[in-house]
Amino acid sequence: MKKYIVIMLSLLIFSSCDLLEDLLGDGENGLSSSEIVEGLKTALEIGTDTASTVMSANDGYYNGSPLLALIQLPDEVELIRSKINSNSTVKLLSEQVGLDDKFDDVILAVNRAAEDAAKEAAPIFKDAIFSLTISQGLDILQGVVPQDAGTKAVYSEFDSTAATQYLKLKTFDNLVALYAPKINTSLDKDLVLNTSANEIWSTFTTNYNSLLSVINSNPLTSSLDTQLGLPSTINTDLAEFSTEVALDELFFRVGKEEKNIRKDPFKWASSIIQKVFGYVFD
Repeated sequence: MKKYIVIMLSLLIFSSCDLLEDLLGDGENGLSSSEIVEGLKTALEIGTDTASTVMSANDGYYNGSPLLALIQLPDEVELIRSKINSNSTVKLLSEQVGLDDKFDDVILAVNRAAEDAAKEAAPIFKDAIFSLTISQGLDILQGVVPQDAGTKAVYSEFDSTAATQYLKLKTFDNLVALYAPKINTSLDKDLVLNTSANEIWSTFTTNYNSLLSVINSNPLTSSLDTQLGLPSTINTDLAEFSTEVALDELFFRVGKEEKNIRKDPFKWASSIIQKVFGYVFD
């Protein structure tokens, strides 16, 4: 631990990569810059591979129950469901037009689509991991999220998910662009009772419109949609919503693996993991 404190204090003073490399040292008793980067890349590969494998399994997102589904309803839809359930008349009408059951169908379908798309996540992550530089690696090893070029890293509280946060910071927008088509493809697959998520979503929005039509066609109930604040249309983009939530969960799982590696690097079979994270662990 003393060795780690000395390294941190020294890194606050020296900014030259050459000086940092001399400080950490090469050979048997130290870490080379290349070893640090290799160790961090290996850790991120382990984390992303594990996250992709776990989340792509059946119930990887869904976890067997709507109450436990990691991807819940979009906020707009959840609010609609809450408003409908708050009024017994509207809830009964919702059941009659077949809308009530569709809320849980949407949850299941979106989670199944995310599980299917997760199979393609690992290669996308790996492309980003390979670009990690030496200076970024030095920051990450100390639990610091590297900043943009020309911006000095801030050494404050140790972040045990620094590598994951850096990966998300640098790749999230690109990953959305790359991952979204895969989510779109999965949303079109018949993954729930021979029905796709997009078909379920279309049925859901159609049934919602039917509910509004039934409410407004009866003088006794025509004011209820206004009283409850039910929107006239549903504006959620299912593909965009599914992509962002699915990626957020993948990054969370990657971060969880990073924490495990930092906590006990010696339980991993990889010698470079043991050497790099074990050096800080000592």
